[in-house]
Amino acid sequence: MATTTKSTTKKKRQSAKKKLVIVESPTKAKTIQKYLGRTYRVIASKGHVRDLPKSKMGVDVDNDFEPHYISIRGKGETIKELKAEAKKSKNVYLASDPDREGESIAWHLSHLLGLKEEDKNRVAFHEITKDAVKEAFKNPREIDMNLVDAQQARRVLDRLVGYSISPLLWKKVKKGLSAGRVQSIALWLIIQREREIKEFVPKEYWTIDADMKKGRETFKASFYGVNAKKAELNSNDEVQSVLAKFDKSKPFEVQNVVKKERKRQPQPPFTTSTMQQDANVKLNFKTGKTMMAAQQLYEGINIGKDGNQGLITYMRTDSTRISALAKHEASEFIHDKYGAEFAATKPVKGKLPEGAQDAHEAIRPTSVKRTPASLKQYLTNDQYKLYNLIWSRFMASQMTPAIMDTMTVDMEQNGVDFRANGSKLKFEGFLKVYNKGKEKDNILPDLNKGDEVKMSKNNPDQHFTQPPARYSEAKLIRTLEENGVGRPSTFAPTLSTIQKRYYVKLVGRRFEPTELGEIVNNIIEEYFPDIVNIEFTADLENNLDEIEEAKQNWVEVVDKYFRPFEKEVKNAEKNMEDVQIKDEPAGYNCEVCGAPMVIKMGRYGKFYACSRFPDCRNTQAIVKKIGVTCPKCKKGDVIERKSKKNRIFYGCSRYPECDFVTWDKPIGRDCPKDGNFLVEKKIKGGTQVVCPNGDYEEAVQK
Repeated sequence: MATTTKSTTKKKRQSAKKKLVIVESPTKAKTIQKYLGRTYRVIASKGHVRDLPKSKMGVDVDNDFEPHYISIRGKGETIKELKAEAKKSKNVYLASDPDREGESIAWHLSHLLGLKEEDKNRVAFHEITKDAVKEAFKNPREIDMNLVDAQQARRVLDRLVGYSISPLLWKKVKKGLSAGRVQSIALWLIIQREREIKEFVPKEYWTIDADMKKGRETFKASFYGVNAKKAELNSNDEVQSVLAKFDKSKPFEVQNVVKKERKRQPQPPFTTSTMQQDANVKLNFKTGKTMMAAQQLYEGINIGKDGNQGLITYMRTDSTRISALAKHEASEFIHDKYGAEFAATKPVKGKLPEGAQDAHEAIRPTSVKRTPASLKQYLTNDQYKLYNLIWSRFMASQMTPAIMDTMTVDMEQNGVDFRANGSKLKFEGFLKVYNKGKEKDNILPDLNKGDEVKMSKNNPDQHFTQPPARYSEAKLIRTLEENGVGRPSTFAPTLSTIQKRYYVKLVGRRFEPTELGEIVNNIIEEYFPDIVNIEFTADLENNLDEIEEAKQNWVEVVDKYFRPFEKEVKNAEKNMEDVQIKDEPAGYNCEVCGAPMVIKMGRYGKFYACSRFPDCRNTQAIVKKIGVTCPKCKKGDVIERKSKKNRIFYGCSRYPECDFVTWDKPIGRDCPKDGNFLVEKKIKGGTQVVCPNGDYEEAVQK
C-alpha cells in the first residue's frame, strides 16, 4: 500500500505543470533557470518575434497610424515552440529587458500567446542575480502600455521617415540608400565639422620655453607676459622683442610663489553613453563591440563553481543612481582593502543629461567582491577589459578625491615674466583604482620670494592654431547626448548604420564624410530641414519620454510630427531633381574588351569598372600604391590594403602569386646591418624607421 502511494505521488510530481518564463536570449535563460529551480522552465524568444513588414510601409496613416505587425520571417519554429510550451504551462511570465524595447517584446509575446492584458505576467529586473530575480517574481505586474506606446511611437515614426525618404533617394540618387531621424543628425554633425575644418584659417602664435636652474636643480618654465600682465606672442618679431629685453646670463628674481592643495574628484559610475565613450578612448572599442560585451556580462557568464552569474547591471541606462545596498557593499570593500581614508562618506553624484529618464541604476558590477582579477580566467579578453573598466569606475565613484599639492612660481627680469607650474600627488584617493599612473609628478625646487634662478636655455617655437578635430565615436556620442538626440539604445546602431551605408568612413579613428554622404545630406538639408534640426529631434525625444510618463498620447505625437513631414515629402517628389553621380575616367582601358575603364561609386566606396557595363562586367578594386617595389618578389608594387576590421596593412600587387604582407609601411630602403627591408613604424610621439628583425632603428621623426 505504501509503495502504491509513493508511486502515485511520483507520477503527480512528474505531471505537475511548470511555470514558463520567456526571456530574449538563451544565455539569459540559462542564468535565470539556475536561480528559479525545477518548478520553472525558462526559454528564449531570441529577440523580437513580431515587427512591421520589410516589404511595405506597414502603417495606416489614415487610421490613427495603426501599425500592421507580422511574425518575423525565420521565427516560425521559435513561435511554434513558445506556443506549445505556453499551452502546457501553469503560468506564463514575460521577463524581457527592463526598458521600452523589452516591454514591447513582452507585449508582442502576450499577443502571440493569447495572454490577457490585465494578467500580472510581466517581471523586470535590472541585474541578473539570485536576489534580484527572486524579488521580481514576488511582484509580477501588468505590461506597462505607456512604455509600449512610447516604443511604438518611435518605431512608427522611424518607419514613416525611413520609408518615405529612402525611396526618393533610390529614385533620385541610387539604390540601396536610406535616411533616418537620428542617423541623419549624426551625418549632419560630421559634415558640419568637415565644413568648419575646410573654412578654418590657421593663426600663427609663438611660445618661449626655458630651462631654469637653482643651484644644481633644474626645472621648466614658460614665457608668461610683460610687466606682470599676460601677453601673447603672434610673430617672430614679437619674440625677438621679448628676448632683447632680458639678459640670459643674469639671474631672474622669484616674484611670487603660490602653493595650493587641489582636489580631483572621481567621476560618477557609467551610463550607457559614458561607458561607450570611455571604452572607445581607453580600449579602442567601437560602440557595437562595447554593447556586445556588456550584453554578455549582463546576461551571465559561467564563473566556475558558481555557474552562470550576471556580472553587471542593465547596460542601457542614462542614470548615475546607485542602490543603497550597492553603496554599502562598496564601502565595506574599500574599508577592508584600501582603508577608511579611501572610502567616501558622500560619494559623488552625477548630473543627469538633458532629457534623461533615470529609470534604471547606473552600470555597475552586481558584486564588487567579484574583482576583475578573480574573474579573468572565465572572461574573454574583450569581456575582461570592459568589466575591469566598469568595476574600476564604480569603485572610484565611491572613493575619496585625489589630493594634489600645486605650486606656481613667477620669475622676472627687466619686466619679462616667466612662470613655472609644479604638482605632486599628496593622496591617491580614487586614483588607487582608476586612471592609476596617469598623474605624473612635476616637482619644482623649494623656491621662495626673492630667490634668484638662472636661465640655462630658452627655446622659442612657432605654432599654428589647429582646426577643430573630426569626431571620434566617443565625441560624436557625447555630442548627440548633450543635444538630447537619441537615447542609450540608439547610439550604437546609429553609428553602425552611417558606416554601413558608406555615408562616412573611419580614418585614424575619426569620422570623415564620403562623397555619397555629402550628397544625401545636401538633399535632406534642402528638402527635409526638420530631420537635421537638432532642436526638433530633441523635442521629439522629450515627447516620447512624456508618452512613457502618460503625459501624452502616442497617436497625437506621431500626427504632430508626421503631417508637416508629409508635406515635405510631396514637395520633394515634385521638385527634387535627379542627382547624377558621374563616372570619372580611370585613365586606362579594360583588359577584357578594350573599352575605357571608369571610376564608379558603389555601396562600399569607389571602384574601377568597364564603361560598357552591363555588357562587360570587369571590375577592379582601387588600390593605393606607395611607390615601393615589393621587397620579396622584386616585380610587384607594394600597395595599401585594408583588413576586415578596417586596419591598414601593406601587400604585394601580385597577390596571390606573391604573398608579401606587413602591418608597417615599407620605405624602399634596406637595413644596413642585415639587408632586410626597412619599415616606418608609428610610435608614441611620431614615426620611426626600423628593421622588422629588430637589428636597426633610426631617430624618431615627430
